[in-house]
Amino acid sequence: LFRAALGVNGGLSVPDVYALHQNYPNPFNPVTTLQYDLPEDAMVNITIYDMMGRIVNNLVSSQQNAGYKSIQWNATNNQGQPVSAGLYLYTIKAGQYQQTKKMILLK
Repeated sequence: LFRAALGVNGGLSVPDVYALHQNYPNPFNPVTTLQYDLPEDAMVNITIYDMMGRIVNNLVSSQQNAGYKSIQWNATNNQGQPVSAGLYLYTIKAGQYQQTKKMILLK
């Protein structure tokens, strides 16, 4: 699903506000997609946690340009090992914006 639209000047449109969307598919196995919107250039961190609050995967940690973004997670931890089925949290931090959502991995 390609969400960016062409603006009046022919450039890609930029979102008005920060947003973190629900992952899809959810529940998922073995890969899910996380979409987020950046209204301005920002340092972006997307981190996946288990229900005990432990970091599972530092998915994104980079300076990014404004726009409609997405990244896939293949249900692995920072060491590249598959994680167990269950409930996970994913958090975005971009500028002053922070948002957390839940996702379910089924095996």
